[in-house]
Amino acid sequence: MQRLFYCIFIFSTLINLLHAQDFQGKPNIVYLLLDDAGYGDLSCYGQKQFQTPNIDRVASEGMRFTQHYSGSTVCAPTRCSLMTGLHTGHTFVRGNREVKPEGQAPMPADIVTIPRLLSDAGYITGAFGKWGLGAPSSESDPAKHFDTFYGYNCQREAHSYYPTHLWHNHTKISLDGKTHTADLIMDQALDFVKTNQSSPFFLFLPVTIPHAAMHSTEEYRKPFEEKFSQFSDKVGKYANTETKNPVAAFAGMMSQVDAHVGQLMSLLKELDLDEKTVVMISSDNGPHREGGHDPIFFDSNGPLKGHKRDLYEGGIRAPLIARWPGKIPSGTTSDHISAHWDLLPTLCDLAGRKTPSETDGISMVDELLGHSDKQAKHDYLYWEFYEQGGKRAARFGQWKAVQLNLNHQEDPPIAIYDLNEDIGEETDLSGEMPEQVELARQIFGDAHIPSPLWKFGK
Repeated sequence: MQRLFYCIFIFSTLINLLHAQDFQGKPNIVYLLLDDAGYGDLSCYGQKQFQTPNIDRVASEGMRFTQHYSGSTVCAPTRCSLMTGLHTGHTFVRGNREVKPEGQAPMPADIVTIPRLLSDAGYITGAFGKWGLGAPSSESDPAKHFDTFYGYNCQREAHSYYPTHLWHNHTKISLDGKTHTADLIMDQALDFVKTNQSSPFFLFLPVTIPHAAMHSTEEYRKPFEEKFSQFSDKVGKYANTETKNPVAAFAGMMSQVDAHVGQLMSLLKELDLDEKTVVMISSDNGPHREGGHDPIFFDSNGPLKGHKRDLYEGGIRAPLIARWPGKIPSGTTSDHISAHWDLLPTLCDLAGRKTPSETDGISMVDELLGHSDKQAKHDYLYWEFYEQGGKRAARFGQWKAVQLNLNHQEDPPIAIYDLNEDIGEETDLSGEMPEQVELARQIFGDAHIPSPLWKFGK
């Protein structure tokens, strides 16, 4: 019996040593996705009306990208693009499509996603925030992709920060309708890190801030009520809610999520995980104009044209910050042209897992590690969107093509912009650049794969 115990002890020790060696080559991965935060809504990207010091610190200790793009210009298709590594020319979800009483149209049961790939590579996976890619108990319920999920299954429910319930895996968590959910969700995320500190983990944080209703807790809103007292009589309305001084509330919401980033970074240091963890921060699309939010006052899209639901730069260019001490050069800025669908191959590379062949993404690991001379580049980026008349866009080199009104015209004109000289997309050069118009038309034809669920036209 003693010999058996000794053998079991030795075997267990070897397993732990092998796991520790394996862990050394697989960093923890934290990916925080803001909801409707514009390119100019972080102070490290130029925001002047409020500060985001913790996020700025992540940027100063890592790499800040200036030409990164979201998967789409609204929530669900961006999340599908992010999770599957495919652009909206052939993602399964290409727009917001609701189901009742709760949730969005699901992805197929066997769809390949980042958490499933990382789980195969030995990662513990957790998502905390907003899903929006399948109703509760559907074939793409988030608990069927992640080991742990806590938050809003339905993005429509996530319009309010005071819901009657959230979801913990398949369990419905009842709330009183008076509890702000941002702290609840972040507390669960921090517990996930504590619980899984000895294993490589993937923490996906699709937070709801600053989406929809301008609901900020008094702690974070109060400092801005005096600063923005000129808006004290303004009332922001969203669905059945009203918010006084939504301008102060928006700044409070951004301060709250920044504080949450500070808590997360402090915990990683406390647990001695700081140098073992890649932290990335982005946003799902451009700034919204809902619930009384004033993106003009905040200059939320910076120098860019357009907002959420536009395929101009303001609707799809997104912040991206990446930090990994000792690996990603600190205090650096990258102009590498990239998009959300690059995340899947990038994380596969970091996890030491082979990237599936069916992806539009290109791993950004060379760029992240400071080897920009080795970094592969896209021939083009592509988006399509079926609301507001139907539209599509492409980025190829310095050129940007935008085609509108596809639901009402057989072949509407294609506008061409030179982003090197005209980041605000003010001057359409299509009349002077017929060769770029033709190239854009070829890209549109190559990138769009027809779907029975998503069609341009009447």
